Amino acid sequence: MILKSQVEWALHCCAMLAGLPEGRYLSTKALAEFHGLPKEYLSKALQSLSQAGLVHTTLGPSGGYRLARTPAELTFLDIVEAVEGKARTFVCSNIRANNPCRPQGYCESGPCAVSRIMWEADEAWRAKLRGVRLSDLTEALAQEIPAELWKNSFEWVLERAG
Repeated sequence: MILKSQVEWALHCCAMLAGLPEGRYLSTKALAEFHGLPKEYLSKALQSLSQAGLVHTTLGPSGGYRLARTPAELTFLDIVEAVEGKARTFVCSNIRANNPCRPQGYCESGPCAVSRIMWEADEAWRAKLRGVRLSDLTEALAQEIPAELWKNSFEWVLERAG
């Protein structure tokens, strides 16, 4: 399974938005600059987050994006599904029906073992993402990123936040 690169972008942007003070917004331009991404493509990921109700947007010189919920209320699955959609990652096209050895008119009563296993794997993946909150990510980043880099990054964001 390969996810759109917009999923990575959306997760990183949400991590940044999680640190914004109340009432402040961060522009697409600032988010794109920080991550070295093309603004036009990042806009699509941010628009997906907005349409899913995960971020609030505002226009104007101090406009941009901020989280619509607290980081503890947002899961990785919320963000992934906002960008990728909620459809299963495996779609069964029932190729077993093409078996030339099947009797005429034979019909299975349920999904095949391949489909069941793939759907179970998809659900396990979604359960894992459902269990990781954005606040878990920000806690991990605070531990992993050197203190000086963390501080400088936060200051950079605050200088650009409207």
